[in-house]
Amino acid sequence: MKSRWNDEEAERCRDVLSLRAYTSRLLGQDEDLVLHGGGNTSVKTTETDFVGDDVGVLWVKGSGWDLATIEPAGFAPVRMRTLLAMAARDELADVVMVKEQRAAMLDPDAPTPSIEAVLHALIPLPWVDHTHADAVVALSNAPMGLERLRSTYGERVLFVPYVMPGFELAKAVQEILRGHDAQAYEGMVLMNHGIFSWGASAKESYERMIRLVDDAEKCLARYRAWDVLAWAPPSPPEPDELGVLRQAVSKTAGEALVACSDMEPEAAGFASLPGVSAIATRGPLTPDHVIRTKRLPLVIPPGVDLEQAVAAYAEAYRAYYERHRRPGQVMLDPAPRWVVWEGRGLVAFGRDAKEAEVVLAIARHTIRAIQRAEAMGGWSALSEAELFQVEYWELEQRKLKKGSARPELAGQVALVTGAAHGIGRAAMQRLQALGAMVVGLDKDEVVVELSGPSALGLVCDVTDSDAVDRAVAHTVERFGGIDLLVSNAGSFPDAVPLAELDDRRWAATLGLNLDGHMKVLRAATPHLMRGLAPAVVIVGSKNVAAPGPGVAAYSVAKAGLTQLARVAALELGEKGIRVNVVHPDAVFDTHLWSDQKLEARAAAYGMSVAEYKARNILRREVRAKDVAQAIARLMTRDFDLTTGAQIPIDGGNARVV
Repeated sequence: MKSRWNDEEAERCRDVLSLRAYTSRLLGQDEDLVLHGGGNTSVKTTETDFVGDDVGVLWVKGSGWDLATIEPAGFAPVRMRTLLAMAARDELADVVMVKEQRAAMLDPDAPTPSIEAVLHALIPLPWVDHTHADAVVALSNAPMGLERLRSTYGERVLFVPYVMPGFELAKAVQEILRGHDAQAYEGMVLMNHGIFSWGASAKESYERMIRLVDDAEKCLARYRAWDVLAWAPPSPPEPDELGVLRQAVSKTAGEALVACSDMEPEAAGFASLPGVSAIATRGPLTPDHVIRTKRLPLVIPPGVDLEQAVAAYAEAYRAYYERHRRPGQVMLDPAPRWVVWEGRGLVAFGRDAKEAEVVLAIARHTIRAIQRAEAMGGWSALSEAELFQVEYWELEQRKLKKGSARPELAGQVALVTGAAHGIGRAAMQRLQALGAMVVGLDKDEVVVELSGPSALGLVCDVTDSDAVDRAVAHTVERFGGIDLLVSNAGSFPDAVPLAELDDRRWAATLGLNLDGHMKVLRAATPHLMRGLAPAVVIVGSKNVAAPGPGVAAYSVAKAGLTQLARVAALELGEKGIRVNVVHPDAVFDTHLWSDQKLEARAAAYGMSVAEYKARNILRREVRAKDVAQAIARLMTRDFDLTTGAQIPIDGGNARVV
């Protein structure tokens, strides 16, 4: 563990809060210390309140902020007097404590203070840092953990036996501090939880944390428990197996979940360990993680039926809940959040890609800590009852009971072709806005720029069957399956009369506007069959009903495409897959239409450009986002009983109507 402190960067911090944010980010950017929202930091200052009085204030990390990216706005200013008064109580429900902390804030618009605000207030030094350092927890969760930690730290730190986070933990720390001068110590270890450091300055507190964690890593090394991670050649499952697993987990959860997998050598190595089923199911790295990961992963042995494995996990989870439930509690869904797939690797699930990736990151750190603790005598987490207490914490139950509406397509995975521009790009953006994870395909490399946390852009020529198969496999590997397909890729060729239409132009037009759609639909169908509320929308054309002279190849291709969609609706309906067609016309805000081309077309009709754009019954311009809106709506539950439909999006065309 190395210090990241930089004197020049620290000196550029304009005030105490900026410096607090700076050192917090130093901690948060090291995943061996803090994972995704874990840990917390604080600093004590004196501020002038609204009436001009000087008051002691604890600036503590606010709920919802991540130490890796936190800014000054992420800290909540809480009156020290109130926090210390709360600490003087013999009992205080965590729900009441959270409410009183908010009431004691100097700024009501600041984020909700950390649940550990009272604990931070009790530490009589201005700068306090708290992490869930992997090395410390690995030692803590191994036999003789306390003895080895005492041997490592001597009289430099205090030790706190495991106590439920919140007010109970604050009271336990208060009792320990009563008999010790905190100034004489560098920090404290919370057994099975994490580590605190403190200091008179930001640098002192931060570098104490780094030193303490480095000492824990060196202790692991002395016991030959540091470089013990197993590695094995990757042996990933087939994409259809991942789809089966995702479908089973999502159905058990009662909502669509995204799957992220790690089949690299480190994950495969852990999953290939003898007896991995026993060591992986003793509990999480820290109790904080149970809210994201559940108490245990699902372990899948070779050759087992995936649906049965998920069903057995759910049955065991329900039994676990019944053993510990208390009146008024609401059971969480019984689906696993991460999987150890024996001989293969890890899979994590979340309500979106970000959540799944957070779970996967926690899983990666957990398997490292497990192996290191095993090398020191055996991995041993908290008891089932203690972990249930955290998983069903009153604060988390209140969130569950309050509920929150998910976007309509949340957790679903969409594949969009022709995504770099126009209708495809607009559809990709609209589906993302409705919560879907989206993979966009296009020949234009600009599609790669659309990649992000909930999107992936892949360069792909849909007329190339092998390229399409690779892109579909990549989609399943990235998000776990395919639920929605927007088959949009196409082009509108220059007008050529039949007498001048050569074989090359004919074949190229049909190849993209018909064959390409068939290849994408063919490759995606096996995954759509395992999809969650699966739906397909194919982008046709007004030319199906109202062809024009000079575009024979295009009109024939779109007519054939419509027939393909009708057959697909007939074949796939019994699998629960809906297939519908939209027929747009005169969508001019795409890269296919230059200003010069528009002006020429408008002049040919004796119209202005504005008039030409709106030459339909409704006298309104049709834009790419209008088509995208219709596509997305067809994929929602609003059209759950609609398949085989053909919907014009053209403002009303007299030749079609």
